[in-house]
Amino acid sequence: MPTTITLLPAAHEGAYADSVLPGKYLRDPTAAHYIARLPEDAAPASSQNLGRTLSYEAGQQLETEVTIEAPDVDPNLTTAFIGGLKLGSYSAGSQREDYKPHPLLHGTINWAGGDAGAELVVADVQTRIMALVDAPANQKRPQDLARWATESGSTYGYSVKVLDKEACREEGLHALLAVNRGSEDPAVLIVMEYRGGATDDDTTAIIGKGVTFDTGGVSIKGSQNLHLMKSDMGGAAAVFGTMEAAARLQLPVNLVGIVPATDNSVDALSIKPSDVIRSHAGKTIEIIDTDAEGRLIMADGLSYAVKYYQPTTLIDVATLTGSAVRTFGYVCAATLSKNEELVEQFRRAGEASGERVWPLPPWDDFAKGLASDVADVKNFSGTPLHGATDAFKFLEHFTHDHGRYIHFDIAGVGLKQGPYAKDRQATGFGVRLFLAWLQQQTADTV
Repeated sequence: MPTTITLLPAAHEGAYADSVLPGKYLRDPTAAHYIARLPEDAAPASSQNLGRTLSYEAGQQLETEVTIEAPDVDPNLTTAFIGGLKLGSYSAGSQREDYKPHPLLHGTINWAGGDAGAELVVADVQTRIMALVDAPANQKRPQDLARWATESGSTYGYSVKVLDKEACREEGLHALLAVNRGSEDPAVLIVMEYRGGATDDDTTAIIGKGVTFDTGGVSIKGSQNLHLMKSDMGGAAAVFGTMEAAARLQLPVNLVGIVPATDNSVDALSIKPSDVIRSHAGKTIEIIDTDAEGRLIMADGLSYAVKYYQPTTLIDVATLTGSAVRTFGYVCAATLSKNEELVEQFRRAGEASGERVWPLPPWDDFAKGLASDVADVKNFSGTPLHGATDAFKFLEHFTHDHGRYIHFDIAGVGLKQGPYAKDRQATGFGVRLFLAWLQQQTADTV
């Protein structure tokens, strides 16, 4: 017998009005029936949170088939609620001895009042990349990320090319290989293409930081919370998720995803502060801090994207700086771009998707600390100020002066403490943001 969930509007005055407060739910003890009531001023994000809370807390009490009844609720809010039910089925504890899969992890959610198929696809994609971010570093080495992308592309119909270490060397991805020097696992560059638009339509390229574990290198990090550095490939996960979701939803867009992947380990061969390295763009880089490694591999990814794909819009996403966390905490991602139209588009997409972003100033004044006597640019200014902006100013050097370049630092929002886990857990941030923006661009051209 399926579980039935009745979703009520916040202003509901009929049955259950006195027993279910807005933003809460209860279980009818006489049947496999839950009643949930939307919060005041409900929006898709808060509706999703209500569904996720119910699903997470009810857990094994739910059946593998759930039927939704919501005759008096805005369909958009019901759709978001259903997505939350799916997200609530996710747990990072699959390797625990007492782990039991949530009934809805592979279950069915039926809604007679509408079609939540697209929302369930996005939620499913998010759970897949959340599992990737939460996985321990020894189970998601660069070759594992490449395998994930290859299998996803084969299953859902987009192309994937993987440049191994030798191909990276031949291509001139010197910055990526420099970070990889201390690792036992060879670096890879993962290149994904989804062609859902016309040949002459715009192409968007998204580059995601794929550092599978970050020790800091020779500039080694402290031990406190070092285990969380398994999440330093959150940007890569956002790119993987966006590519897979676009293909599964068959969006009419042309999308390229690029993930430079390596860990940042300590070894006799590791790069050292004062080293000067080369890059794919031809610029030389003075290494000041080996813990500023993400921007090095992203530099090569950006240059590769521009060289081979000439994208209309160039995007990068990374768990990059503590500065972004200190500025915005765990509320929103930092974004920087000199293209104000792009910034505003993504602010709207962030509000619509519940994955909010806020801009920092992209002014050239901030680039002074990156000037080097021995190379074209330093990888770190050496000051504790405006670190998120410094990273953006560094990356600009490798975009070949692209006019529609935008940067997202998701360090504070890619992994968060919350009500759905004992410790910090992956959020899947970026997928909904990028999908909302892509869909807005499609709507604007119709």
